This record gives sequence, C-alpha cells and structure tokens, in this order.
Amino acid sequence: MQEIVVNGLLAAVVLTAAILRFAVGARSGSGMTKKQKTMLLRILSAAAVLLGLQFLPAEAFSRLDGYLFPSAGRWARFALYLADYFLIGYDILRKAGKGVLNRRVFDENFLMAVATVGAMALAVYENGDYLEAIAVMLFYQVGEWFQSYAVGKSRRNISELMDIRPDYANVERDGKLEQVDPDEVEIGGVIVVQPGEKVPIDGIIVEGSSSLNTSALTGESLPREAKAGDEVVSGCVNMTGVLRIRTTKEFGESTVSKILDLVENASSRKSRSEDFISRFARIYTPAVCYSALALAVLPPLVRMLGMGLPADWGTWLYRALTFLVISCPCALVISIPLSFFAGIGGASREGILVKGSNYLEILSQTKVVVFDKTGTLTQGVFEVNGIHHNEMEDAKLIEYAALAESASSHPISRSLQRAYGREPDRARVSDIQEISGSGVIAKVDGMEVAAGNDKLMRRLGIPHIDCHSTGTIIHMAVNGAYAGHIVISDIVKPRSKDAISSLKAAGVEKTVMLTGDAKKVADQVAASLGVDQVYSELLPADKVSKVEELLERRRGKLAFVGDGINDAPVLSRADIGVAMGAMGSDAAIEAADIVLMDDDPMKMTKAIKISRKCLGIVYQNIVLALGVKLACLLLGAVGVANMYLAIFADVGVMILAVLNAIRCLFVRKL
Repeated sequence: MQEIVVNGLLAAVVLTAAILRFAVGARSGSGMTKKQKTMLLRILSAAAVLLGLQFLPAEAFSRLDGYLFPSAGRWARFALYLADYFLIGYDILRKAGKGVLNRRVFDENFLMAVATVGAMALAVYENGDYLEAIAVMLFYQVGEWFQSYAVGKSRRNISELMDIRPDYANVERDGKLEQVDPDEVEIGGVIVVQPGEKVPIDGIIVEGSSSLNTSALTGESLPREAKAGDEVVSGCVNMTGVLRIRTTKEFGESTVSKILDLVENASSRKSRSEDFISRFARIYTPAVCYSALALAVLPPLVRMLGMGLPADWGTWLYRALTFLVISCPCALVISIPLSFFAGIGGASREGILVKGSNYLEILSQTKVVVFDKTGTLTQGVFEVNGIHHNEMEDAKLIEYAALAESASSHPISRSLQRAYGREPDRARVSDIQEISGSGVIAKVDGMEVAAGNDKLMRRLGIPHIDCHSTGTIIHMAVNGAYAGHIVISDIVKPRSKDAISSLKAAGVEKTVMLTGDAKKVADQVAASLGVDQVYSELLPADKVSKVEELLERRRGKLAFVGDGINDAPVLSRADIGVAMGAMGSDAAIEAADIVLMDDDPMKMTKAIKISRKCLGIVYQNIVLALGVKLACLLLGAVGVANMYLAIFADVGVMILAVLNAIRCLFVRKL
C-alpha cells in the first residue's frame, strides 16, 4: 500500500513540475493573458491533486479512524477532495452567488454550481466517489479556458490585422522632430512621416516621395507610390522616403479613426441569429432548471405515493444534476457571436469592412447585385479621345469646355480640365448654370458657352450632329451656334468582367448596372462585362427609383455597389449598401453597410463568400449544439447518461463549436 501511496505522490509531483514548466514557458510568446495563464495553472494544479488523490487507496484514510474521532479518515478524505474542488471551482461558485444576489439566477454558472455541489453532497451522503463532481468542474473550466483563449486569439488577430492606430505624429519645431499626440495636430499643420512609421492623419504630400504599404486598409500587398501633391490617408505605412504632409483633417475625422470606430462598433449591430440565441437562452435556462427540479422531485413522489415503491431520492437527484450539466447552453451562447466576430475579422483582413453581423447575415442572402458604372465597374478616369465636327481649333474648343465646366467636380469636368492642361482662370467665367443630367451653360469671355449632352442641345434648340464613337459625347455650342463635340471615354477595370462571372458562379441570380451615361455607351460596357440588365441616362434620383423597382421584383436580398462619393441615397435604400474604392471617402464610410477599401470589384464576390461561409458555420453550430443536447437530455432523464456524458454534451460540444467558429477567420483562399 505504501508503494501505491508513494507512486501517487510521485505522479502528482511530476505532473506539478510539468505544470510549472509549461506555465513558465507560456509566459513567453504564447499570446495568453495573465488571467488565462493563472487559470491554466489552476486547471493543471487541480488535475495533479485529483490524480494524486485517486492513487491513494481508501485504506490510507481508514488508518486515521480513531486518532481524533471515529470517522476521521472519511472526513480527511472529504476535506482533501473539497480543497481540490474549491481550487478549481471557487470563481464559478462566486459568480453563481453574485447572480443569485443580483436576481440574475439562471445562467451557466448557476447550473454548474448546483450540479457539482449536489454531486459533492451525494458523495458525502453515500460516502462515495468525489471524482465525478470535481471532474465535471475541472472539464467545465477547461472548456471555459479554451473558449477564452480562442476569443482572445481571434481578437488579437483582428487587432494585428487592423493595427493602424498611430501612436504619435512627428512635428518639426526649432529644427527638431517632436512626437505629439495626433489629436494635437490642427488642420493645415505639417507633419513628418519617416520610413517605417504609420501616416497618422489624412493629408497632402508637400515634400518627398515614397512607397506606401496600404495592406492594413485594402488587404493588398503591392505598395503604392506617392509623391508631392498626392493625397495620402492615415493608416498607411511609409516604407522608403521621408514625407512632409500637410493635414487636411483632424485626427478624429481621419480615415484611420473612422475605420477603427467602424470595426470596434461592429459587434453592437447583432444579426437575427444572435438575437434569437439571446432570447432562446433567456427562456431555455429557466425552463431546464425547473425541469431538473421536477425530475428530482416528481418521480420519487409518484413512486412513493402512487406506486408504493421506495422513493429512491438519490437516483433521481443524480439524474436531475446530470440533466442540469447537459442543459448548459454554453456552445450556443459562445460560438454564435464568436462566429460572426471571426467572420468580420477575416473580412477586415481582406480590406472588407463590415459594420455589423446583421449586414454579414443579409449579404449571405444576396441574389441581386446592382452596380453603379463609373468608378465601380470602370476606373472613373475619363480621357478626351476625339474632337469631331468642330468649327474652331481643337485647343480652343477644349479651352471653352474646360472653363465652362471649371466649377464642377464631376469626372467628366476633371477630364476636360486635364486635357486643357492649365489651371482654368475662373475670372473669365460668369453666370454658370448647371442643368442636372444635361450639362452646363456659362459666360466665357462674355460669350455664352453650352457644354453637355444632346438633351442640352435640344433644350436650347440648337441643331447638333450625333456621334457614332463609343464614349461620353460633350456637345459644344458658342453664342447659340453648334461648335462641334468632344468624345470622352472611360476605361473598364481589368477585373470587372471576372467579378461579374464570379458573382454568378457564387449563386447571384441577377446583375444590374445603373449609369447616367448614354444608352449606347452603357449597352456596350454591359455587353462586354456580361451584366444581365442595364439602365442608362439616369439622374441620381432615377437610380433610387430603379433600385426601388428592383426591390419590389427581387428574390432574396439586393445589394447596391457604388463608389461611395455620390451614391449615398442608393446605398441607404438597398438591402445592403456596399461602397467600393472608398479609402479616405467619408461619404462611403458613413452611408454604406459594407466598405471595400480598394477598387477591385472582385472583392464583392469575396465578401459574399465570406458571409456565406460564416452563416454556414453558424447553422452548423446551432444544429450540433441543439442536436447533441437534446439527445443527451433524453438519455439523462431516463438514467442512461452519467456526469461524464453530460460534460461531453456541455464542454465537448462547446469546444467543437468554438473550433468550428474560428474557421471564419480563414478566408484568404475563398
């Protein structure tokens, strides 16, 4: 017997040494928090003590009988097991007690406390085995630790992926660089960004050139070249040269602040699945507590009063306690929010910012995708490709067009100004009238210049010549006489055609394109990309009307994808609004439900695939948790399931569900 005792103690010592070695090793590079390390040490210590106690035979305690009082050995054995129980479960008991005091009784801590205290009490009453009660608490704590570590790891992954918050900004004072809080830098101030540092605030480069790493914002690994005069957004990492940047926004309004606020608040917008689980848990937990109470009381009373049989209170109390352990809804309550959280984190890694899990759920049901054309499917970079039927020199016609359009920020206007090649002299322009959907009329050098589409020419009663070239046609009239037309063409993005085909392969039933361009141009672009339906010559208000028509006829959900600059009304009206190429665009971040941080339309397909993978995992976890629990509850009620099966139904299923949820983080190959 002494050999058995020594072997048990040696096993405990060896295991404890292994625990300490593991814990010390865990201090470096494991990614665990201090609380997680402490919990791990408690779990391993309690396991070592329990193992040692199990090696000790009952005779070792019976020798103590009579030393102090007749049953001293029995109570010494109970005291050692009770100490181990408190070592592993004191925090659960404390939380359960606080819940009772705060009138929030029915939670997993209460279920676990009642079940294990009841099991300990039964073991004392029967002078039985305490292993079951301690093992239940031990394995429950293992599951809780695993869940805590998994959630913490996913949060750290997201934090690392979105590690764009700047700690400081460099300001030059008296010839020296001084690090200041980014909040202290005012609009118009000049900051210095050295190689390896993050750009802290949005601005314009006034001196220097460099390569910028935008991967934290867009998910793309290729650097972007930047030089004096270029706009830069906060969150990029300066890779090579020293940059001097004049800030155009305060830190709180910069891109980095808006993105971080978006990601940090995403969890506040819950999906219907999460809301269902929360409501389910509020009803389910009290129901199973009362069911367990009924299972402990009613069958013994029926046996005793109605059947004349022994009540057998111990058997039914054990079944009720097993029923409680099985019923704990941890797998559902933990894994469903974790799945959405991991899905949002995985999308962030790819430069897809989702404002909440509700939008992820809606996106997974998308059957119709509506695209704006300019800046979304096309590059939005217009170029003058021809001047036809002109009554004056090409340069003069371009000059009049650029001056007439000088007050507009539309891409067409900017292309005319680029073709002009000089800064327009606004003093030469007066009486500007912008006619929505048609063009502009202005006085240039005292002459009336009209620049616009054929609608404008018809409105002014000026005969014009139609153009057979593909592109946007700007008809020009000077002092009421037709002066020719300018052909301006947009360029289709290289991956737009692949994006449309991949959406159809992903299960999207219909793709639609909306544009203000002429029908001929719109039809040609739509045909080249494989878009199912196209609506052209639309005013901004017409786009909203078309989306509303499509919403009435659509099956599933409708997503609208725009460039985020002038599509806010349509983004808000669709089931899900997606802003593309919106890095640095305040309008996009405010109006859209999902923000694609670069100009690649293929990201829309990836966003839908991520959402469907996430929702698939959510449904898998719901079926797994409810299916296993229902089966084990029935087995526990009829006495087939013991505490060990109960622990599998609770902790085992929770670990499986958490592992499944973590898969939502891995989306790069979708």
